[in-house]
Amino acid sequence: MQSNNHATKRPEDHVIVIFGATGDLAKRKLLPGLFHLAKSGLLPAGYRVIGSAPHDCIMTDNEFRGHAKDACLQFGLAKPTGTAWKEFESKLHFACSDADNPKPLVDAVARAEEGIGGTPKRIFHLAVPPSAFGSVIGMLGNTKLSQNASVIIEKPFGYDLPSCQQLSATVHSVFGEEHVFRIDHFLGKESVENILAFRFANGLFEPIWNRDHISHVQIDVPEHISIEGRASFFEKTGTFRDMIVTHLFQVLGFVAMEPPTTFSAKSLRDEKSKVYQAMRLLDPAKVVRGQYAGYRGEQGVAADSDTETFTALRVDIDNWRWSGVPFYLRSGKSMAQRRQTVTLGLKEPVLRMFPVTARTRQDQRSNEVVIDFDDPGWICVQFMTKQPGPQMRLKEVEMVFKYSDSFHRMHELEGYERLILEAMLGDQSLFTRSDEIERIWEVATPLLDNPPPVEFYEPGTWGPEQPLRNLIHPYRWHLPDGHKD
Repeated sequence: MQSNNHATKRPEDHVIVIFGATGDLAKRKLLPGLFHLAKSGLLPAGYRVIGSAPHDCIMTDNEFRGHAKDACLQFGLAKPTGTAWKEFESKLHFACSDADNPKPLVDAVARAEEGIGGTPKRIFHLAVPPSAFGSVIGMLGNTKLSQNASVIIEKPFGYDLPSCQQLSATVHSVFGEEHVFRIDHFLGKESVENILAFRFANGLFEPIWNRDHISHVQIDVPEHISIEGRASFFEKTGTFRDMIVTHLFQVLGFVAMEPPTTFSAKSLRDEKSKVYQAMRLLDPAKVVRGQYAGYRGEQGVAADSDTETFTALRVDIDNWRWSGVPFYLRSGKSMAQRRQTVTLGLKEPVLRMFPVTARTRQDQRSNEVVIDFDDPGWICVQFMTKQPGPQMRLKEVEMVFKYSDSFHRMHELEGYERLILEAMLGDQSLFTRSDEIERIWEVATPLLDNPPPVEFYEPGTWGPEQPLRNLIHPYRWHLPDGHKD
């Protein structure tokens, strides 16, 4: 993390291997991200990037370089031109690999290490379907490629508690936990890290960050897109596994944790783990599962599919700071807007000297602190003030801080870029530990075992309206709030 000044350091020499290098994630994020790191001078002085895929996806080095250039042109912040690109593409290689035929990859890694010289480290990024994690990990162990190496593993890490525990055992049979980086790009966002800075670096806010002053918390990540042709993935996963278990629970950990003694990886993850240990098991009666109208007509979706494209739920944390404060989490596809917000509802003053008739709207919100963590992000404090005039009439106003108004984004790192850099530096602060994810699956078990039926909602709305109102009563959802994409 930047608090450890890692962002100004370069990692030791590395061989970087991307499994699934011909896939969508590598094209959209990993290859453009690595080039941006290289152009920014943040990759090691000596490095090689080896793309890998099964033998039915064979490429030459030059074909892989062309593939990477197309990816950077289409999705990259840094465009593939000039000497920076020529130097980067010269470090790109391709090698096929299968569990029963790993020799091309083994040979390519050996050549890359010889080209770098010395004893470079190895890092393997598993941008492959979860069903392939076990075989890739086993192959790395059997070939000894796992020696002096770390591994980055994509979500979802299992589908339930037993599968998560089984996958953890497989990974730990080859890699020690200190070399495992379970990646969630939400935790690489500048704006998510800013939640920690906003809370812990400001004496104005930390003293009120508890049950004495906060009535409820909302973490809301609606998505405007549909499943976009990913039926084979989504039918097996659904929104709860895809978004809530991974992204939203991780943000909740940052919002709810106790102050770490330092911003070291161990201290930070210890406090996040304590939050998950204090979470009650999910109550299916406090969960709304939704499905947008037309989902069952998507190609590859079963005509009677009960897969949820929307989930909203209540989470309770039984500790001194948060006892009695409900956390409401919501995410879904084909919703009205794409937003990423944390809303802290502040309690009303104990003695209300201003009657409701002094307010300008009967349906107005309570005081709120709103953190938009969709990069570049903003923070808004909403409060009441007197409206000019002879009578005491109150009006809701807000103070807003916008990252884009205060900082230049030229040198900002995208979430994946930051996390790949941190993994090469060996800093696990922004990665999920095995006990964290296993506890989250344990908390989720009652819902997975007994999910309520899906409620249908129209695309372009905020989900099943009446069940959502019932879930959050007596409060109200912050979104919609008038802000647009």
